[in-house]
Formats: sequence, structure tokens, C-alpha cells
Amino acid sequence: MKYSVAALLAGFVIDLIAGDPRWLYHPVCLIGNLISFLEKGIRRIFPKTNGGELAGGCLEVLLVCLFCGGIPLLVLCLAYEIHPWAGFVLETFWCYQLLATKSLKTESMKVYDRLKNGTIEEARYAVSMIVGRDTEELTEEGVTKAAVETVAENTSDGIIAPMFYMAIGGVPLMFLYKGINTMDSMLGYKNDKYLYFGRCAAKLDDVVNYIPARISGWLMVAGTLFVGMDTKNAAKIYKRDRRNHASPNSAQTEAAMAGALDVQLAGNAYYFGKLYEKPTIGDPVRPVEAEDIKRANRLLYAASVLGVVVFAAVRMTLVFWWGI
Repeated sequence: MKYSVAALLAGFVIDLIAGDPRWLYHPVCLIGNLISFLEKGIRRIFPKTNGGELAGGCLEVLLVCLFCGGIPLLVLCLAYEIHPWAGFVLETFWCYQLLATKSLKTESMKVYDRLKNGTIEEARYAVSMIVGRDTEELTEEGVTKAAVETVAENTSDGIIAPMFYMAIGGVPLMFLYKGINTMDSMLGYKNDKYLYFGRCAAKLDDVVNYIPARISGWLMVAGTLFVGMDTKNAAKIYKRDRRNHASPNSAQTEAAMAGALDVQLAGNAYYFGKLYEKPTIGDPVRPVEAEDIKRANRLLYAASVLGVVVFAAVRMTLVFWWGI
């Protein structure tokens, strides 16, 4: 797969231009259907005990990883065997589909539009499409913070981490990452249904995001230099608050974003009607405002462009020295 560098660059550019059109079936939807299908079957087989659910969840993770990594690898190898151009086109197309730069901006800007031109109820609904927390009682500031936080977190999960795995293992490893990340989003809840069944998926997601999340945080700090944001405070808050979350990874990009914007993010939130007490991230140098969603997206784009340059260089190095 020697054309992976070109595929990464081309896929990134196509994503910036086209985003995720609604008429085009997305591979993450297919992964989600696979996860749901396997969960139903596994739950019927394993006993409904803590140990049974834990074992069933581990089996789910194993099967999803085999499918998500193995099938793209076989198909891509076959495409390259048919013709190098066939492999390149397929790898470029898949890379484009698995990046979420423009779609993340588009969905978060829907929240901005409703805050500026609609009602608070419409803004709450718009943000509910991109966050997992309860949104029914959020204030305008709460809606804005939720949108900014999801832009920050998904800069890593939706863009930098997939690029990272594309750089070191091509599109098949990128697919494997998306499978793990999708499992976490569907199964990694600490509620009665998934506390044990989703534990393996959640822990594995923590592992695979450990390095990309930290790279993403520093790329955001560096990105402030290109968009006129507070670089000094971004670095300060990143180093101080990057561990202010139950997850080892989620606060990495949120801390960089909060520092860059000179605002305070995170804090307590409701999930499925239950209050979860969380530490804050950043200092309230100024109040959060709707314009911060637009600023967050500018930093998203800056970090993404820096990321594709860095990872293309990494991929070229791997090809040059090891031929992989």
C-alpha cells in the first residue's frame, strides 16, 4: 500500500470539500449495525451475570476488531492486486469517508445558527444530535459549551486519531480504530446495561486513543499560532487541566481548546437523567458566547491541517525506510 501518503492527502482534501453527503452510505453506519447485530446474538448466548456480560463484551470486541480490520485489509489488497490505481482510488475514498473534518464543523455550526437565528429549544435539539448528555435544560451558555466541547473532543476521535492510524498502518488500521471508537460510543456507558458488557470496549478505546489524544492536544496548541488565539494560555491550561476528566483522553483536547478560547469548559452534566459531577477545565477569563463555536472550528481546521502534514511525513518515513 505504497500510495497511502497520497491517499491520506487526497482523502483529507476531499473531506474538506465534500464532507459527508446524506445520500452516501457511511461505513461507520455499517460498523454500528454490526455492533448491534453481534450484541443481540452474544447476549442470548452468555449468562446474564456480571461475569457473563464481561465475557460477552470481550467476545464482541474481538469479533468487531476482526471484521473491521480484516475485511478492509483483504478488499484493499485485492484492489491493489487488480491494479495499483484501483487500490489507490479505494484507499483514498475510504480515507475520505473515515475523516470527519467538514461534517464536525457543519454539525456544530447548526447549533450556532440556532443560537443566533432560532430558539433555545431548537439550539438544544441541534446540540443533542452531537453530544451524549441530556440537553433539555441547558441554557444558551450550556448549549454553547456542549458544542465547543464536542468539537474539541472529536478533533481527536474524528480526525487526528484516524490520521494517526492511517499513517502507521494504512486504511485497514484506520478502519480498525473506527470500529473500536464506535464500540465505545455505543457500548461504553457506565449504566446498568453496559457497565460490564461495555467495559472491554471502553478500556480498549482508552488505550488506542492514548497517544492520538495527546498529539491532538499539542496540535491544537500549535494551531493557535495560525488562527490568532491565546497560545500561551492554551499551553498553560493544557498542561494543567488535561487530566480533569474520568477518561484519560477526553480532557486533552478540551483543555487546549479552553485555554485557546480563554473560557472555562466541562463541569457537572446530566446523562440519562443522572447528575455526574465533573471538574471544570480552563479559567473563566471571559464568559462563553456563541461565537466560540466558530472560533473552535477555526482551531479544529488549523489542528487538522497541521495533523495531515505531520502524519503524511510519518507515513513517507515508514515507506522510505521500511517499505510499508
